[in-house]
Amino acid sequence: MVIKVGLESIPPFYGAAFRFFVAVSILFIINIVRGSKIPSDKDSRKVYYMAGLLSFSIPFALVYWGQQYIPSSLSSILFALYPLIVGIFSHFMLRSEPLNIFKISGIILGFSGVVMIFARDIHWDTENTTLGMAAIIISSILQALSLVLIKKYGKDMDPFHLNFGGMLIGLLLLLLFAVTFENVSDIKLDSIGIGSVLYLGILGSVVTFSIYFWMLKRIEAVYLSLLAFVTPILAIILGAIILNEKLDVQIFYGGAFVLTGILLANGKDLLKSIFKPQKEN
Repeated sequence: MVIKVGLESIPPFYGAAFRFFVAVSILFIINIVRGSKIPSDKDSRKVYYMAGLLSFSIPFALVYWGQQYIPSSLSSILFALYPLIVGIFSHFMLRSEPLNIFKISGIILGFSGVVMIFARDIHWDTENTTLGMAAIIISSILQALSLVLIKKYGKDMDPFHLNFGGMLIGLLLLLLFAVTFENVSDIKLDSIGIGSVLYLGILGSVVTFSIYFWMLKRIEAVYLSLLAFVTPILAIILGAIILNEKLDVQIFYGGAFVLTGILLANGKDLLKSIFKPQKEN
């Protein structure tokens, strides 16, 4: 939603680039304050390039571009495919994280909940809607692949190092896209554009991805990806609190499906913890 609002003032590629310029600047300061040297060995550089290409450049270029042509409700549904894609990649690429009936059922139930919440608001505005949908789906596939690859090759890296290196690569590529395909004269540095860039750069990038990669060290990739179900619901709740937007019964039903789906996806681990034999003293 914030991306879509920002597009009213800043073209998509410049908007994404400005976002990561803010994020990279803050991460640079954080690493200096921490006295933490950013690794530059071959393996670390490989992870930076991987994250920059598959997480922070092409996917965000596609998201920002695609958001011009599709409503936020449709974006939310398409983004909700992310856990399923992560699950498929994890099953074949991470030996310790195979799909099971709990994960599959939970993902399907959670996705159904998101569809239930947003389906009635979907509409085709332009002929470019299909292209916008394709852009969002391809973005989700690339980000899912990136998450699994980082889990496999970079899970032990410091999140601030990983974010700085990956976002720096992403920033450079996004600037190349912007200079090649967009006009600087189209940028409007008004309060909406600046506010969008700052919000997405600080909260949407530095805070979110630092926590994200910190959690990736500790839980399975597919469990982490389930946050894609929760984010749109939180946005609706905030809208109700801040903007007094109405909450209808479909939101409550859909939210119940999402929460049940998340619990079900974790079902195998929950059962293990419940029925784990107690050690005798």
